[in-house]
Order: sequence, then C-alpha cells, then structure tokens
Amino acid sequence: MCKAIHCSESFVLQTLALDPVSYRDAMSQLAGHVHIVTTAEGEARRGVTITAACSVSDDPATLLVCLNQANVRNDIFLTSGCFALNVLGADQIGLANVFSGREPIEPEYRFDHGDWGTLLTGAPSLNGAMAVFDCEVIDVKRIATHMVLFGKVVAMQTAEAREALVYLNRGYRSV
Repeated sequence: MCKAIHCSESFVLQTLALDPVSYRDAMSQLAGHVHIVTTAEGEARRGVTITAACSVSDDPATLLVCLNQANVRNDIFLTSGCFALNVLGADQIGLANVFSGREPIEPEYRFDHGDWGTLLTGAPSLNGAMAVFDCEVIDVKRIATHMVLFGKVVAMQTAEAREALVYLNRGYRSV
C-alpha cells in the first residue's frame, strides 16, 4: 500500500480504515449531474436514476454509465445492447425521484411519468431532457458491485440550456 506521495516536497499520507460507509460518506461530497439511464427490449423497459456517468471520448463519441449489478432488473441493459442517457434539468427533480425509487412507484409504471419517445436504438428518450445520448453498448466491465457500460453515441438531442440537476450531500441541488 502506498503510504507516501512525493512531489516537490515529501510528506506521509495518513491512511485510515476504508470501509464502505466511510467511502460513501466521502463520495457524498462529490457533486454529480443527475441522469436517467434507460433501455428497452421488446415490450420491457427499464429506467434508473444515476449520477455515475461521463464522457470517454469525443471521436468516436463514447460515454460510460455505472449500474449496480446486484439488481437483476439491470440485466436488461446487457441483453438489449443499448441505452439512452437522459440528462436532467433542475425542473425534472420529480422524475429523478420516480426513477430512483424514492417515490413508491413500481418500476413497470415509472414511464407513466414524463414524456418519452425514442431516437435510433429504441431506448426510451426523455423529451425535454437537457440532452439525450442514445448509445449502442460496445463494452461492459464488471468491477466490484457495479457494471460499467461503455456506449457508442449513435444519436442525440438537446434542449435549451437551463439550470442543471445535481446530487450533492445526499440531496438534489440546482446549478
């Protein structure tokens, strides 16, 4: 284990016991944009509120999303071969709550909320989202509790810029 970092000056990095609760507490200090990642296969649809998403490359346009692999309902993201990353504005906090499970709505009824369409892949795209990135899954990495889906962006749409919805200190904020 690394105990020291060497820069222009040397110093010793104190290591603390790193347990999952302490890690989550520290990560709550990291602001993340709120998204709903969606997919569809046949008549089945799935949508989940996430903050773990980012750009990987702009050429070709590629991004990644992280999903909890303990939830068997998320297997549809693997079998469908596609997903849409729907970037939420501050005015869409209600949808973030619906798709996070904070609202007591069964997953099969979540898409009754919001105005949903599709782009190229058939994954549900939120009309009015700040941006939607419609992706084909090109790679999957399983790391610890999560699966990381890498998606090649095949279509996208944007809306007018407005306040973004972020998650920080275990609560929603707008920026």
